[in-house]
Amino acid sequence: MNKKYEQLKKYIDKRVALGAAMALFEWDDATLAPEESVENNAKIKGILAGESHKALINEEVKALLDELKDADDLNETEKKIVNIMLKEYEQLDAVTAEEYKDYNELVANSINAWEKAKESNDFSVFAPYLEKVIAFNKKMATNRNKNNDSLYNILLGDYEEGFTTEVLDKFFEELKNGIVPLAKQIKAKEDSINFDFLRKDYDIEKQKEFNYFLAEYIGFDFKKGVIAESAHPFTTNWHNKDVRITTHYYKNQPESAMFSTIHEGGHALYEMNIADKYTLTPLGTGTSMGVHESQSRFMENVIGRRESFWKPIYGKLQEMFSDNLSDVNLEDFMKAANRVEHGYIRTEADELTYSLHVIIRYEIEKLFMENDIDVNELPEIWNKKYEEYLGLKPRNVSEGILQDIHWSQGGIGYFPSYALGSAFAAQFFHKMQEEFDVDKALMEGKVDKITTWLKENIHQYGSAKNAKELLMDVTGEELNTKYYVEYLREKYSKLYDL
Repeated sequence: MNKKYEQLKKYIDKRVALGAAMALFEWDDATLAPEESVENNAKIKGILAGESHKALINEEVKALLDELKDADDLNETEKKIVNIMLKEYEQLDAVTAEEYKDYNELVANSINAWEKAKESNDFSVFAPYLEKVIAFNKKMATNRNKNNDSLYNILLGDYEEGFTTEVLDKFFEELKNGIVPLAKQIKAKEDSINFDFLRKDYDIEKQKEFNYFLAEYIGFDFKKGVIAESAHPFTTNWHNKDVRITTHYYKNQPESAMFSTIHEGGHALYEMNIADKYTLTPLGTGTSMGVHESQSRFMENVIGRRESFWKPIYGKLQEMFSDNLSDVNLEDFMKAANRVEHGYIRTEADELTYSLHVIIRYEIEKLFMENDIDVNELPEIWNKKYEEYLGLKPRNVSEGILQDIHWSQGGIGYFPSYALGSAFAAQFFHKMQEEFDVDKALMEGKVDKITTWLKENIHQYGSAKNAKELLMDVTGEELNTKYYVEYLREKYSKLYDL
C-alpha cells in the first residue's frame, strides 16, 4: 500500500467512525429517544460533526490528497476513494469546523421544530429554522461556487452528480408531458376501484408480524438488520452488516406499512449487498440518492405491486386478516394497491401521480435557492402548485408544506432523486426483463433471482460507480425517460381500461 495512502486511511477511518456515531444518534432520536433529550443530544451531535470536520479539513489531509490525486501506484479502489475524498474535502472546506458544528446543532433542533410544527399545524414554529437552514446552504454553495454556476446546481450535484437544473428541467418536462394527460384521463375514473376493505380495522400487532415476514421474503437479513417504528419511515446504515429500517403503522391503512416496508427493504438490500472490500470506506454506501431511490421504488412498485409477487403470499395475508380479506380476491387487492388517487401526501401517492409531487418540490427549491423569497410565503406558493398540478388545495400546512422532513434536515436538492429513481428503476427493469422472465420467477416465489441480479449489476459496487456509469454499464444507455413513461402508460391504461 502507498505510504501516503496509508496515512490518509487513518483520517478516513476516523471520519467514518464519527459519521457512524452521528447516524446512531439520528436513528435513536427518530425511534426511541425521549422528548426531553432533544436539546442536549443536538449539542452532542454538533460536537461530533465538528470533530468529523476536523478529521478531514486539516493541513496534513490537504497535503496527502494533493500528493495522491495523481499517484500512479494506487489500485482502482484506492483511486476512487481518493477522488471521493477530494470531493468531500471541497464540500466541507466551504465552512469552518465551528460553522459545521453549529449547522449540525441547528439541524438537530430544526427537526424537532418541524415535528412540533407539523403536530400543531403551525408553520410559524418551523419557519425561523427553515430560514436559517436555507441561508446556511446558500452560504455553503456560494463558497463552493467556482464556475459561476447556480447555487441550486451546487446542491443538486451532492445528491446526483451531473444532473443539473438544465438536465432536470428537460427530464421533468418529459414526465409532465407523459403523466399529466394520463392522470387527467384517469381522474374521472378514480372512484371505479373499490378499496373500502383496506379501511377496516387491521390489528397493529398482526401488521407487524406480516411486515416482518414481508421484509424477510424480499431478502432482508435480520442478522444484519433491524426494523423499528418512526413517524417518517427511513433507512440508515453503518456498514453492510448493520442496516436499519423503520416503518409506521396505521390501524385503517395496512397497505401503508406493507409497501413502506418493501420500499425501505429495497434501500436496505442495496446497503447489505455492497462488497466487503468497500465497507467502512467512502465507497461503502449507495452511490447516489437517485440510485438508492431506484432500488427502493423498484422493490416497492415495479416488483411489490405486481400480481405475480403476491400470488405465492396473498393467502398468508388473507389468513392473518380473514375478517377483512377472506372475500377479497387477489385481482381486487391488486387493483386497490395500484389505484390512482390525486392526494396531498407524497409518501402515500400512487406511482402515476408521485412524480408530480416531486416536481412541485423541485420548483420550490429552485425558487428559494435562486431567489430571495420570504419563507412565510412558501405555504401559499406550495398550495398554488398543488392546485396547478394535482387540482387540490391542501387544507392545512401539516398536509401541505410541513408533510416532509427533508428541509428540516438540510436536504435541499434531495427531492429530484425520487423521480430520477423511478425513471432509473424502469430502465433497469426493462433490461432485467430482456434477460429473464421476471413474472415467472415471482410466481415461483424466487424473489432472490431478482435481488441477485440487482446485487450483481448494481448493489455490489457501492459508490465505486456513479449513476451515469451504472446506467450505461447495466443498460447500455444514458437516462432514457421513455421507459418510465411507457411503464406507467402500459400499467395504468390496463388498470383503468383506457
